[in-house]
Amino acid sequence: MKDNIVKNKSFNFAIEIVGLYKALMVEEKEYVMSRQLLKSGTSIGANIREAEFAQSKPDFISKMSIALKEANEADYWIEILYQTDFIAEETFHNFKCKSKELIKLLVTIVKNAKN
Repeated sequence: MKDNIVKNKSFNFAIEIVGLYKALMVEEKEYVMSRQLLKSGTSIGANIREAEFAQSKPDFISKMSIALKEANEADYWIEILYQTDFIAEETFHNFKCKSKELIKLLVTIVKNAKN
């Protein structure tokens, strides 16, 4: 896997997630949901990086599928944080758009790898 869009987008998403996590910890004193978001939001890129050196095609599919699951989980925590008034609407839409974009990219990658 060469340097590519999903790798770059997942890395940038992780950086933004870390920033949001820091803000939630300091400004909102929210520790549980933000920690879940931090884990899932940074795990996406980590699994994509692992897939770069997959030992086989099934291993690649597995790593990318895990990245997809983590992206979906991050999307869930973003929704929860918004619905419980921990993040503003603008922040919600920004992260929601990015998580959905990652999900679409990863679905395509997994489907193509399986064919």
